[in-house]
Amino acid sequence: MLIKAKLIFLTALAVTALAWTGCGSGNNNIILATTTSVQDTGFLDKVIPLFESAQGYNVKVIAVGSGQALAMGRRGEADLLLVHSPDDEEKFVKEGCGISRRPLMFNFFVILGPADDPAGVSKAGFPTNAFRFIYEKRAPFVSRGDNSGTHQREKKLWQVTGIFAPGQSPDYPGYIQTGQGMSETITIADQKKAYTLSDYGTYLARKDKISLKPVFNEPSQPTDSSLINIYSVIELNPERFAKINATGAKALAGFLASKEVAEIIRNYGRNKYGEPMFSIIK
Repeated sequence: MLIKAKLIFLTALAVTALAWTGCGSGNNNIILATTTSVQDTGFLDKVIPLFESAQGYNVKVIAVGSGQALAMGRRGEADLLLVHSPDDEEKFVKEGCGISRRPLMFNFFVILGPADDPAGVSKAGFPTNAFRFIYEKRAPFVSRGDNSGTHQREKKLWQVTGIFAPGQSPDYPGYIQTGQGMSETITIADQKKAYTLSDYGTYLARKDKISLKPVFNEPSQPTDSSLINIYSVIELNPERFAKINATGAKALAGFLASKEVAEIIRNYGRNKYGEPMFSIIK
């Protein structure tokens, strides 16, 4: 009897796993691979239940950072992507892995640092100068180091300074790579009294738990265009990935781009933080 019960249990597990790993083929399951910031800010907790209730789908959210989300897409392990790494997204679509890339919303990248700003980043004027100041002072800097959209933007900013050769990461002792999400990276930077690059939404979600402050590019200040942070939705190509739930992905993408969600985006975070975490792309 015990062996029979175990077999029944294992069979049930296998059926459940198959339903999800099939990426929704022939069922109501949708796998959304996404950057961590839309999860850490609570945004998806707000909008996904509305979609599920209205359209009867079950959405499994996998928050792994844009780089890993795109890698999942290339393997056909997701139905829909919500990411913020524009150059990588364009490459993904050109490769034929994705279709219908829709810019959804944006916020800004900010450099967080100790309130006393020992590297003088607040006086840098330009983001490349800010990174140069950090390096010249050998100030501690905590990087996500995970090929996420934030990490990709950070690497670009380091490269533009001209300090490091193309493809070379900063190699001074104070530079640390966590390999973790934005929220965890902010926590580590705070513990080490270090600088880090963050999207503004995740900072708002964490600001009451840390002492770090935006020392460059706070949205109330003039914003450098290189620090605009755009989030886009990408449907996978059903001709390349036969097992994905293309119908469900299209329904979820359409919902995220709807007027209903646009109104949520315009106001999300306003009551709690006095300002929205994201802005709608017009």
